[in-house]
Amino acid sequence: MKLHAAVLVLTLIGTGFAGRTPAADTERRPFEVADLDQVRAVLEPTISPDGEWVAYSVRTTDAKRDKRFWHIWMASWDGKRSFQVTQSAASEQSPGWSPDGRYLSFLSGRSGEDDPDAFWVLDRRGGEARQVTHFKGDVLDYDWSPDGSKVALVVLDDPLPGTAGEDEDKTPPPIVIDRYYFKEDETGYLDSRRPHLYVLDVASGKVEALTSGRFSEQYPAWSPDGTQLAFLSKRSADPDRDNQFGLYVMSPQPGAAARLVTLFAGDSGDSGWMTAPVWSPNGREIAFIAASDLKLLYYGRTELNVVAATGGKPRVVSAGLDRNVLQPEWSDDGRSIYTLLEDDRNQYLARFDAKTGKVTRLNEGRRETSAFELGPKGRIAIIDATPTSIEEVYALEAGKTRALSRQNDEWLAGKALGSFEEISGTSRDGTRINGFMLKPPGYREGTKYPTLLQIHGGPVSQYTNSFDISWQILAAQGFVVVAGNPRGSSGRGQDFAMGIFAAWGEKDTEDVLSLVDYAVQKGIADPARLGVGGWSYGGILTDNIITRDKRFKAAVSGASTGNVFAGYGTDMYVREYELELGVPWKNLDAYVRNSYPFLHADRVVTPTLFMCGERDFNVPLLNSEQMYQAVRSVGVETQLIIYPGQFHGLSVPSYLRDRLTRQIGWYRKHLMAPPASSTNSPVRPVHVRVVAQPPAS
Repeated sequence: MKLHAAVLVLTLIGTGFAGRTPAADTERRPFEVADLDQVRAVLEPTISPDGEWVAYSVRTTDAKRDKRFWHIWMASWDGKRSFQVTQSAASEQSPGWSPDGRYLSFLSGRSGEDDPDAFWVLDRRGGEARQVTHFKGDVLDYDWSPDGSKVALVVLDDPLPGTAGEDEDKTPPPIVIDRYYFKEDETGYLDSRRPHLYVLDVASGKVEALTSGRFSEQYPAWSPDGTQLAFLSKRSADPDRDNQFGLYVMSPQPGAAARLVTLFAGDSGDSGWMTAPVWSPNGREIAFIAASDLKLLYYGRTELNVVAATGGKPRVVSAGLDRNVLQPEWSDDGRSIYTLLEDDRNQYLARFDAKTGKVTRLNEGRRETSAFELGPKGRIAIIDATPTSIEEVYALEAGKTRALSRQNDEWLAGKALGSFEEISGTSRDGTRINGFMLKPPGYREGTKYPTLLQIHGGPVSQYTNSFDISWQILAAQGFVVVAGNPRGSSGRGQDFAMGIFAAWGEKDTEDVLSLVDYAVQKGIADPARLGVGGWSYGGILTDNIITRDKRFKAAVSGASTGNVFAGYGTDMYVREYELELGVPWKNLDAYVRNSYPFLHADRVVTPTLFMCGERDFNVPLLNSEQMYQAVRSVGVETQLIIYPGQFHGLSVPSYLRDRLTRQIGWYRKHLMAPPASSTNSPVRPVHVRVVAQPPAS
């Protein structure tokens, strides 16, 4: 199902230091499952007001504590200095700078393990970081005023009485549900709490509420003169029932009224494509990202819009471009707007002429630029990715990248990379389908390899030219990895994404099979040793494939559903179901059509491993349980792995290792002879619930 960009799992993508000189292949070691712990994710670059430093977030793994942590780092613009700024036993994220550069700010619950995230500042002149806010609810976002005297905050309401801080032995109160949209992955069951706007006076520490009530606010942005705040909110009669967002402006004073600037379509309240509004330098206009059509959900194109700050009809700056754009930033002179531009298998930084819409790509090639920040002196910092290097911070200068961080260089330099290439297939109806192939290190021409078809989640996302640690580990085991972007994927325009609207698993099954056909025809894939797998919508499509095609000898279906009837009302997509499929009691045929895997489980012959997080509210566990039970009922070898306490995206390092280890073991068992010994032996499943061990083969 559609995921926030932050929760797409199984694939860890990123970039590395382009200047690194790799060791000879003969000196490199193969990738292992344990290397999952080595990967450092790098996010959130932000340039200091003087342009001399870039702060950014780094996620690391502590294998002993079995946790992952975020900390703030800084790198000098010349690339000569880099150091870790925060080192608490908790995590710190969302780095920011006060306008005068004196303070480095961040969000953290570092006061205690169960404490809510608060707003902290670190005085660069010296001393310890200081906690500024003390709410009982989390601080979710913030924005410094232009003069640095105030900070706009987004804060979740205090926990309801009896729901937090109680004695563990005390019986918890009943959960009372009265909302249409009533559950959300990681959050759980939703109550009456909402995120609201506050303003912090930096000098006095005084905090005042700007909004309250039953509406939610997000993404505050100060006007250039500091007299107004822009933000996004849904304020219809029942905001839970629609995806109609509004762009509002208000004075940052308690009691001030919020003025609607314009309404627009979003795809969900926490979508990674919904980004903050951005004021033009003269304060007369506001740029924002909006979906092309409310009825198209996440299949619709995301567009760059500009509207007068006083209100009126927005102007679509990217109207001539059938591609998704996100994260707008104005140039200092107000003539251009920078955005990320998603295209087929790549993502770039682009610059739009604010008046004509003419677009210029600022970096080219096989890459994924996932974030950027404009700074003084024309400086641009980006997070960039390539197929052979893990994500790092770069300076972008005249279309060229220069490394500012080197978080992954040292350990990656000693690893043997598989051979990565772009491929294309032709689907049954003649549609060209693009994807990738990763061959094992030491690949021998003329040899047919066991081959794994990997399928991304979303469905509206895409595989890109970026580093994928799980693919490299699979390739090190002797598998060829084939992956593609079937219809339903982004990067190829709105009509391509709409190709599976209300018809899951039909054309996209044919699409991904065309890439398997390509690998077989090239003499690379052994047609007798094919496997398939994916997570989220990748699992849904896996379920469809094994009920529609019998060629696969092993499958791994993660966090999937084969019975859409069971999804309605049990997951977090009620709005999406009703817009795409209607309601079951009126559109029975649509639900039957999209429940093909469950209703045709007797056609499955592929041994299938099902996996899911116990507390997944995105694609709940019951869906995997149903498919597991159906496949087992028809006598096909199967197994169900449940990760206790985990949501849609697994976060516990030992579970992440366990998941990949079990996938490898399942594929090896059914696609190749078991090895005499392996450095990738399964971790002890002391916390993993295994349902119904497969029969002995």
